[in-house]
Amino acid sequence: MIFSYRKLVVRLRFILLFMTLTVILYQVMLVLTGWIQPVNKYRTPTGNSVKVFGHHEHASVSDTGTMSDRLRLFYWYGE
Repeated sequence: MIFSYRKLVVRLRFILLFMTLTVILYQVMLVLTGWIQPVNKYRTPTGNSVKVFGHHEHASVSDTGTMSDRLRLFYWYGE
């Protein structure tokens, strides 16, 4: 059986180049994911903004106890 060292070197170079480019692409995707994704999307809002849904907090109407009453008021006011 005859082995061609030239073909072997070409194949090894191709595999090495492929693996290197795969690792570089993976690192670029990690950087882009970290850049696009918000830091903490559940943090308390700052400035004039308010958190819309507070499950344990009652903002203005304290006599509405059940979720169905809150939903009925939501549809009644049309907000």
